[in-house]
Amino acid sequence: MGLSAKDALQLRDTLQIAVVKCSERCLYHAAKWAAELLDALPQPSAADFKATQDLPSSYIHPAFTPNHDPAEAALEAKELSRYLLAKSLFDCKEFDRCAAVFLPESSLAEMLGTKVDDATTTEGREKQRSSVVLPSERALPQISQKSLFLALYAKMISGEKRKEEESEMIMGPQDLGTITNKQLAVISRFLTKWFDQRKSEGGDVAPSQGFLEYLYGMVLVKEKNDKAALQYLVESVQLFPWNWGAWMEITNLITRVEQLNEVTPKLPQNIMSFIFHAHASINLYQQGGEIANALNDLLVVFPTSSFLLTDKALLYYHSKDLVAAEQEFSQLLGLHPQRIDALDHYSNILYVLNLRPKLAFLAHLCSSIDTFRPESCVVIGNYYSLLSCHDKAVHYFRRALMLDRSCLSAWTLMGHEYVELKNTHAAIESYRRAVDVNRRDYRAWYGLGQTYEVLEMHAYALWYYKKAAGLRPWDGKMWQAVGSCLQKMGRDKDGIKALKRALLADSYYDSSASSFGSTGTIDRMTQMDPEVLLQIAAMYDRMEEEEEAKAYMELCVAQEDGGVTNDQGPGLGDSIGVRADSPGSDDGEGGGERVAAGEGTGVTVATSKARMWLAKYAMRVEDYETANRLATELCQDGVEVEEAKALIREARSRMEQTSMMES
Repeated sequence: MGLSAKDALQLRDTLQIAVVKCSERCLYHAAKWAAELLDALPQPSAADFKATQDLPSSYIHPAFTPNHDPAEAALEAKELSRYLLAKSLFDCKEFDRCAAVFLPESSLAEMLGTKVDDATTTEGREKQRSSVVLPSERALPQISQKSLFLALYAKMISGEKRKEEESEMIMGPQDLGTITNKQLAVISRFLTKWFDQRKSEGGDVAPSQGFLEYLYGMVLVKEKNDKAALQYLVESVQLFPWNWGAWMEITNLITRVEQLNEVTPKLPQNIMSFIFHAHASINLYQQGGEIANALNDLLVVFPTSSFLLTDKALLYYHSKDLVAAEQEFSQLLGLHPQRIDALDHYSNILYVLNLRPKLAFLAHLCSSIDTFRPESCVVIGNYYSLLSCHDKAVHYFRRALMLDRSCLSAWTLMGHEYVELKNTHAAIESYRRAVDVNRRDYRAWYGLGQTYEVLEMHAYALWYYKKAAGLRPWDGKMWQAVGSCLQKMGRDKDGIKALKRALLADSYYDSSASSFGSTGTIDRMTQMDPEVLLQIAAMYDRMEEEEEAKAYMELCVAQEDGGVTNDQGPGLGDSIGVRADSPGSDDGEGGGERVAAGEGTGVTVATSKARMWLAKYAMRVEDYETANRLATELCQDGVEVEEAKALIREARSRMEQTSMMES
């Protein structure tokens, strides 16, 4: 996906414009994102600069070009001094004063035909929702779109700040999550009137710049009106595609791959749409060569982009290739050693891989850069968790949430810590709050299932496990949890289907093995989890289907040598009957360790139990030589030695009796 010199210079100029426009509107995160992408572009050579002679004059020094719309340009020039004051106040975090520069409270109440304080009451909200224009309403002020956005955005941030101040202590008795931003109703009513006025005036108004659509989309998201929010956000990126904040809001609204495919044709066809599609796919836990190729193509254009390199590491992480993900994050940290963004994910990887020295270094690094960043607190919390200091880990996760109540990692990981501390009530509440932040977080759903299973509430646990499996249909750990829960509920037939689905799912991540053929059978050269095979065999045994039980017990024992036998295993294709999206369409960290195909697991508790079952089965069918061999192997392995010796004695006695009778 290499760009020509001319295209690269145009992209550079466009990103410069994006940085300036977002900075002017105090959209600092969007400006930072565009600036990082701009910095990741390779520096053009002297020969490339000559290509600017062929470009339109608007592409030369674009950061200093004025507004091209005459009406908007005149308004911006007229209110320049007030705009500079408002922006300075915003930068000083005096949000109410910033909003009052262009929209004083008294004038705003007159414009909307109601007191601003009415927005906080039920009666006032009903009055604002009315489509009837009240006699006391005034026309909207004639100010530029840039200043209007800044004033309304400051009012929204002020409401968010006040909401945080009024919220109770994290996980306190009154922390019910019911506190709302009281400014949203005012902003929503104002923008509704502004858009209606533009529609009534038709073509006599200046073209929209896309930022007010973005602001209205954010307001609608907070009001839980996702359908209308998506419509305005898509319109925003069509008008100004370089505001990454709008793309992120769209990403958070998309919960299914089908929804992403529906939205994609409506988006502008440029490099931003390409970046968005790759990022949204990773957020939906999608894997595959297409996403990896898309990221590699983008990295050709932006070789050192911290955002794209993070997405590449997360792609490995979601694919359960933790070693590759750790290497990518390590390289990213080398390129950008002061960047804290996404290091909470890196700490999760180091935790699962049990790399304590690296996690200690990362915690020290984050603490030295900025102790009061949510990501830093999560990293330190993970370090204490690895040391089994669960109380200290909870302290740091709570601190992360005090800094940002929408910090998803902190809610989920705090749930894990409460499970370790045997505080199931707090664990359930933490996981529920994580789900409220992001309903796509399969770890929170899985954690809820685990917690209810500890409480022996298997029906609840099964529901949550199925939600997790619906989000990660190709993660064997999710289906194993579903199958184990069904087994405890006595639903062996459904449990077998789910556990076979787990075997299929684990094979999805093993690209080196063609696990399942068209006949729906397992190739026994494929390494499988002996625990799952033992569970399937045990359920067949309870259902008194001994032949199936024997086949899976043999398959379990075969995993010691890498799953190598001479024939093919039991059919699976017709047994996958558990729906991935049940009951709805919508962990610890995903997946236990699996040994690569052909290496073998060696002797495990599961394979020893299977060997003991096979030895007893051989005794029942009077195959005493096989029983003697299996029991001898159990003695050599040092597992169930006394019972194995008793089997050996009985088998040899029976063989002696048989030989005497024959002679």
